[in-house]
Amino acid sequence: MNIKMPDFDVKKFVKDAGSTLSRVVQLTEEKLGTSEKTEMDSHFEHLNDRSDCTRTWTEKIVRDTEAALIPNPANRMEDFIFEKIEKQKHKRLSNLEYLGLDMIEGGGEFGQDGAYGSALIKVGQAEQKLGACERDFIGSAGMCFVQPLKKFLEGEMKTITKEKGILESKRLDLDACKNRVRKARSMLGQQTAERELRVAQSEFDRQAEITKLLLEGINTTQATHLRHLHAFVESQVRYYGQCNKIMNDLQRELASLGGPQPYVPVTGYNDEEANGLSGRVNNIELGVNLGYKRARVLCSYDAKDGTELNLTANEVIFVCECNPTNSDYMNGKQGLLKGLVPKAFLELLDD
Repeated sequence: MNIKMPDFDVKKFVKDAGSTLSRVVQLTEEKLGTSEKTEMDSHFEHLNDRSDCTRTWTEKIVRDTEAALIPNPANRMEDFIFEKIEKQKHKRLSNLEYLGLDMIEGGGEFGQDGAYGSALIKVGQAEQKLGACERDFIGSAGMCFVQPLKKFLEGEMKTITKEKGILESKRLDLDACKNRVRKARSMLGQQTAERELRVAQSEFDRQAEITKLLLEGINTTQATHLRHLHAFVESQVRYYGQCNKIMNDLQRELASLGGPQPYVPVTGYNDEEANGLSGRVNNIELGVNLGYKRARVLCSYDAKDGTELNLTANEVIFVCECNPTNSDYMNGKQGLLKGLVPKAFLELLDD
C-alpha cells in the first residue's frame, strides 16, 4: 500500500524558523535598549495615534449602537450569522408587536363591547404600530449608520493595519541591516552590508510613504462618518415623531370610548418639566425642581372620578397646592399621571 506523503520543504521550514527566531531576538534587544531602533517622525506618530483612536472608538460606537438597537444578544448573533452566510434573515416580530397581539386577543376574549376589552384592543393596535415603527427604525439606523462604520472597520481600517504591519517588518529589516554594517569586519562584507542597507532603506521609505498617505485619509473618513451620524439622528427624529403621533392618536381614541372610568389624556411635558427630566436622574430631585413635594399615602384611596388619582397605602407621590388653593385637595403626580388627591390621606415628607 503506497501512501503519498505531502510535499514538505525542510530547507524552507528551517529558514522560516531561523527568521522568526532572529526577529524575536531583535525585538528583545530593542526592548532592553541594547539595539538601535529606527523611530518615525512626530507627524507620522500623530497620524498613527489618531488612527488607533479612530479604530478604537468606532468599534465601541458600533458595538454600543447595535446593543441599543437590538438589546437581545442572541438576536444580534443570529443577524451576524445570516449576514456572514449572505442569507436573507426571517422577519422577527418585536416585543411591542407580541404585546400588541396578546392585547388584541385578550380584548377579544373579554369582549369588544366592554370598556376594558375595547380599550385593550385599541392599545394593542397602537403597540403593534409602535413595534412596526421600531423595526423600521432599526433597519434604517443599521443601513445609514452601523453598516457604513462596519464597512470602514472591515475595509479601510484593515488595510491600514496591514500596511502598518508591513512597515514594521520593513523597519526591522532596516535595523538588522544597520547592525550588520556596524558588525562587518572585512571590506567585502562591509560593501555587501551597505548595499543591503540601501535597498532596505529604500523599501522602508516607500512603505512609510504608503502608510502615511493611508493614515492621512482618516480625516476624510471622519467627515464621511459625520454625514452618517447626521443621517442616524434624522432617523431617530422620524422614529420618535411617529411614536408621538401614534400615542396622541391613542389618547384621543381612549378618551372617546367613555365608560364608567373615562380616560383623561395626560398632557405633554412643558419646557420646565422637560429640562428637569433631562437634567435629573432620580424622582426626588425632579419633584423638588418642579415645585412638587414628596408625600406618603397613609391609606388606600379610590378615585371618585377621572379628575382624581387612585392611591395605594405607603406609596410616595409628588404633590403641590392647587391654584387657587383648595382646603381639601392637592395636585398629585404619579409618574406621568396627574390628578387631585385628598389632603387627609397624605403625610408630607418635604418641608
